[in-house]
Amino acid sequence: MPDAKVGTPSEEERLTGPGLSSAPRPTSRWRRFFWVAATLATTAIISIALALGLGLGLGLRHHDSGIGSGDSNVLPAVSTPDSSAYRMNMSLVDESPTTRYYDFVVEEATGAPDGVEKLMLVVNGIPERRLTDERIPSTSAIHWHGLFQNGTNYYDGTDAITQCGIPPGEWMVYNFTFDDWTGSTWWHAHVDTQYTDGITGALIVHGRNESVPAYDEDIVIQVSDLYHGFSADLLEYYFTPGGIDGTPGNEPVPDGGTINGVGQYGSHNSSFFNFTLQPDKTYRLRIINPGTFVPLAFSVDGHTLTVIEGDGTPVEPVEVSSVSVAVAQRYSVLLKTNQTAGAYWMRAALDTTQFTYDNPGCQTEIRGVIRYGVDNDAMPDVSLLDNPPALPSGSSGELDTDDLVPVAGGRAPDPTFTVYFTMSMEYPEGEDESTSRYLAFINQTSWEPLSNTSSLFSHLGNSTPTGSSDFGGSQLMTTVNDWSVVDMIVDNLDDGDHPFHLHGYKFWIMDGGDGRWQGQTPNNTAPMFRDTVVIPAYNWMILRFVADNPGYWPFHCHIGWHMSAGLLFQFNILPSKSAQFQIPQYMLDMCGR
Repeated sequence: MPDAKVGTPSEEERLTGPGLSSAPRPTSRWRRFFWVAATLATTAIISIALALGLGLGLGLRHHDSGIGSGDSNVLPAVSTPDSSAYRMNMSLVDESPTTRYYDFVVEEATGAPDGVEKLMLVVNGIPERRLTDERIPSTSAIHWHGLFQNGTNYYDGTDAITQCGIPPGEWMVYNFTFDDWTGSTWWHAHVDTQYTDGITGALIVHGRNESVPAYDEDIVIQVSDLYHGFSADLLEYYFTPGGIDGTPGNEPVPDGGTINGVGQYGSHNSSFFNFTLQPDKTYRLRIINPGTFVPLAFSVDGHTLTVIEGDGTPVEPVEVSSVSVAVAQRYSVLLKTNQTAGAYWMRAALDTTQFTYDNPGCQTEIRGVIRYGVDNDAMPDVSLLDNPPALPSGSSGELDTDDLVPVAGGRAPDPTFTVYFTMSMEYPEGEDESTSRYLAFINQTSWEPLSNTSSLFSHLGNSTPTGSSDFGGSQLMTTVNDWSVVDMIVDNLDDGDHPFHLHGYKFWIMDGGDGRWQGQTPNNTAPMFRDTVVIPAYNWMILRFVADNPGYWPFHCHIGWHMSAGLLFQFNILPSKSAQFQIPQYMLDMCGR
C-alpha cells in the first residue's frame, strides 16, 4: 500500500491496494480525515463492525452552557437513533478474510444527547448540524483500544507517544491487521480530553471459532457518563486552585449519561433508546463504557444476564442481575427473551460513590427500553421508573469480577522481570498550593505529553538498560530489552479507584488486596486475562504480561481527568526491534506543524 500524503487532497486522488476498493478523499479544508485500513487476519478474524458512540441520536433542544449546572424543567423529546445501527450483521462471521476501510471525518458540532444543547466533537457529521465552518483548532489522533498492533505500534494512535497529532485540516491513514484478536472493544481520540466530547465508537471483531455459548443475535450497548460542558473548560475547572468545592483533586461530577447516545435530563424523561426483539431468543449484548469518569451498572428489569466475555476474553458463564462496567471496560452478556411478553426498562446507573461533591441536577440513572412480543411502540410501566422490580428470591447479584475465569484458562507463566510502582495524587513538591495544579504521580513522576515529537519517533530511552528511568522529569519509562514475563506490582496510595489500561497487551490479574503490597505471593490459578482493570483505593495489585510486542506502550488511568493530570507511564518493549519500524515519512513530518 502506498504511503498517504499530507495536505488537502483533490477529488481525483485515490488510495488503493490489494483487496481495497477505490476511496475518494475529502476535499473540505476544515475537516480532519482518518482513513482506516483494517486487514483481517486469516487465522481467526472474519469481520468487524463499527458503531458510532455519543454522537448518535442527538436532538437540538434545550440550551445550557454552565458547568455542572442542573435544571428540573420539562424538556422536549430527544431524537432517538435507529436501533438497527447497533445490531450486528451475523452473516459477516462466515465471510472470507479481507481488508475493510472506513472514513472518519472529525469536526465540531452542537448536539443534545440528553436534551441539553452542548458543543461536541463528532465523527462523520453526526449530529448533522455544524457549529461553525471552521476547522478544529487542535490536533487529534485515534486509538484502537485493546488491539495489539503487533508490528504497527505507530498506528496505536496515542499522541506524543506513538505519533504526533494530526494537524487541523489534514489526514492520515491507520493501516493495521487484527491478527488473532477477537471480541468487543472501542476506538476513541487519544489527545487531551477530546473523547469526552464525542470522538468514540464501538469496534466489534467477530471470530469464527470464538469460545462463547451460542446466541441468536448480536447487539452493541454503549453506556457512558455525560457532561454538558466542553471538556477543555471542565479540565480547567478540575485544575481550579484549591480544587472544586474547595477540595484538591475533586473530579467534575457528570450531569448525567447516555445509552447508545440517548439520555434523559430533568424531571420528565420523554425519549429512550429502545430495541424491539423477538420472544424466546438469546441475544448477546456487548456492553461498552466509553465514558470519562465513573462506572455504570447495567441491568434489564425482570431478567438475569449471563456474562460470557470481558475485554475480548471469553469467560466461563456467570449469571448476574447487573454488570458494573468501569470506564474503558467491555462485557458481553446473554439476555434471554423468555419472560412475559412486554416492554422492560434497561438501566445504566452512574456510580455515585465516586462523586466528591453534590451536583443537584445530575441524572444518576439512564433508562432505555427492551421489548418483545408486543407492538414496536409499547413502553414499560412508568411507575417502575424509580421502583425497579426485584428479581425472584435466590437470583444472582451484581457481577463480582473475582468470579471471572477465562475459558480454558490456566496458570500464567512465571515472571522473569518485576517492576514496582506507586500511584498518588498530590501537589508538586515545593510548589505553592494556592496556585499550583493538583497532579497525578507514578513513582513521583507526573506525565506530560512531549511537544512536536513522540516517544517512538525520538527513540526515547532506547539506549538504556532494562529497568525504569525518568526522562526530562515527565517521562517515566520502563525499558524491557529482551523477551520477558513482566510482573507489575502496583500500590494505589490514592483515596480513589483507578481503571488502568495497558496498550498493546492483555495482562493476567494475579492478585490484589487492601493496603500496600507486603511481598504476598499471587494466586496463579486461572487468573483473569484482560486489558483494563480497576485498582481500588488504598489497594495493591499484581498484573502480569508477556513482553513480546515491540514498541512504546502506555499504562494509564482511563479517567480522563487523571490522565490529563499525569497518571501515565510507558513501557518501551524490545527497542532494538521498534527502532527498525518503517514509519511513514508523512507521520514524522506532522510533528513540525
